Amino acid sequence: MADLLNLIIPDVAARSDQLWRAFWETLQMVSISGVISLVLGIPFGVLLFTTRRGGILQNRPVNFILSRICDFFRSIPFILLAMVLLSLSRLVVGTAIGVRGAIIPLVFGTIPFLGRQVEGALAEVPAGLIEAAQAMGSSPWEIIRRVYLKEAVPGITRGVTITLVSLINFTAIAGTLGAGGLGNFAIMYGHSKNMPQITWTVILIIVILVSIVQAAGSYIAKKAAH
Repeated sequence: MADLLNLIIPDVAARSDQLWRAFWETLQMVSISGVISLVLGIPFGVLLFTTRRGGILQNRPVNFILSRICDFFRSIPFILLAMVLLSLSRLVVGTAIGVRGAIIPLVFGTIPFLGRQVEGALAEVPAGLIEAAQAMGSSPWEIIRRVYLKEAVPGITRGVTITLVSLINFTAIAGTLGAGGLGNFAIMYGHSKNMPQITWTVILIIVILVSIVQAAGSYIAKKAAH
């Protein structure tokens, strides 16, 4: 097998150790920032939805602030956002490079995106279910927990899937700013040293990662819908 790889993609085979290290760094960035984004992004989306006009926690000032924050960060291209947050990364995690340095920009780029996805998923819950829960005397937080979040699982799962796919793409962009990972590996060797085999190998790996995430998300959403 090694001889075959040396024959087909010698540039990649000669740098297999660096490729595996870059792959592991990408998995670290996706998993760490993904978990943080899930923990913070889902509640953020719930507040976006429930505090808007007509929501069960209607609060226009809070909703206005949350919406503006969300729209502000979503409107900035990720590469510019990462550049702007370099100083914050140094302050919070002590570095602006490597996997640790990439977490802050990735989280700031992902939470608003996931928040809007969750908001859209909650909007699909039938109003009749909410009215029935209110008629039974359920509190707003009980309705959120027992009705909105329960009924919106398929939609939230689809939103999380889309977010993780975007997050994988963000890690590749972060690599151009010294975050490491597959993006950095492709830039360092595939682009700077004119090794197209490495560029195409990285593209293939990212496509496979995205396909796995998409397939898993679709499977979970399908199961949750039944």
